[in-house]
Amino acid sequence: MAGLTKQRSKKAGLPPGTLVHIGEKKTEPVRITVIDYDEAHFEEREVASVKDCLPFQGISGVRWINVSGVSQLDIIEEIGKCGQFHPLLLEDIVNTDQRPKLDDYREYLFIVLKMLYRKKQEEVCTVEQVSLILGPRYVISFQENGLDVFDPIRERLRNGKGRIRSQGADYLLYSLMDAIVDQYFVILETLGERIEALEEELISRASPESLRLIHKAKHELLFLRRAVWPLREVINNLQRGESPLISAATRVYLRDVYDHAVQVIDTLETFREMVSSMVDIYLSSISYRMNAVMKVLTIITTIFMPLTFIVGIYGMNFKYMPELESRWGYPAVLIVLGSIAILMLLFFRKKKWW
Repeated sequence: MAGLTKQRSKKAGLPPGTLVHIGEKKTEPVRITVIDYDEAHFEEREVASVKDCLPFQGISGVRWINVSGVSQLDIIEEIGKCGQFHPLLLEDIVNTDQRPKLDDYREYLFIVLKMLYRKKQEEVCTVEQVSLILGPRYVISFQENGLDVFDPIRERLRNGKGRIRSQGADYLLYSLMDAIVDQYFVILETLGERIEALEEELISRASPESLRLIHKAKHELLFLRRAVWPLREVINNLQRGESPLISAATRVYLRDVYDHAVQVIDTLETFREMVSSMVDIYLSSISYRMNAVMKVLTIITTIFMPLTFIVGIYGMNFKYMPELESRWGYPAVLIVLGSIAILMLLFFRKKKWW
C-alpha cells in the first residue's frame, strides 16, 4: 500500500486542466478493450487506437470501453478530444489521488471510485482508482493498473446471464459499481479475521511484534476509510439526482448499492474501534506481565530479607558468640532459616499474594 498522499506538488502553479499524471508509473502499454452488446448481439475486441472506438455515433446497443493504464497522457488527451470531454475531467482521470466523487456534466456523468483487491501471497490490500464516464449509450472505465474485479460482469455479458444485456448503459454503470462495493466485503472479511486473531494473541501472549501488527492494521484501516467513506455520498447523489442518464428502474438498484456502502462503512468503523482499543490491551498486557515479574521478585526479596539478617549476624567476627561453640548450632540455624522461609510462603499463599 502506498503512502497516504501522492506527489501532488507536481501540479503546483499549473493552469486548470493541465494533464499531469500523479501515481504509480505503469511500464506496460495501455490496453483498450471494447464490448458492444444489446439483447441479441455481443462483440468483444481489443483496439490499437482511440479512433477505433470513438466517437459513439451509430451505436445501436451499449458500448463499454475499458482503458487499462492512465499514465500515457497522449492517449487520455486523445480520448478527451474524440469524446469532447471537459479538460478538468481528464485532469481528474490522470490524478490517481482523487477522493471518490460525482460530477454531472449534463451530457455525461463522471464518477471516481476506489477499487480494493488483494494480490496473491500479499497481506495488505491494493487501492486502485477507477474513473467512470456514463453517456447515453456508453460507459468508459479508466483503471490505473488493469487489475480489476469486473471479470464476473464480462462473463455475464458473454453468456447473456441476468438482465444486463437487456438494460441500458446506466445499468452497466450500476453493475460496475456493485462489483467494486462487493469486493469491499471480501477485503473486510479477511481483515476481520486478522483483527480477531490479533486480539486473541494480545490477550494470550503480547509481544513487540503484536504492536507492529496493530499499527499495520491501523494504517490499512485508514486507507480503507479514505477510499470508502466518500462513496456513500457519491451513490446517494446518483440515486437521488435528476440526471436523465439514470433511469428510475436503475435508481432502485443504486439504492441497494447505497445500503451495502453504509454497511461497509459501519463495519469499517467497528474495526477501527477494535484496533484502537488493542493498543490499550497491549499496554495492559505488558503491564500485567511486568507486575507479575515484579511480584515474584518482591516475594523472593521479602523471604530472603530475614534470612540475610540472621546470616549477617553470624557473619560478624566477634570472639564470644555462644552458638559458635555449640555442636548443634549450625543445624539449628539452618532449621530456623528454613522454617522462616516456609512460614512466609504460607503467609503469602493465605493472603493470595502468590
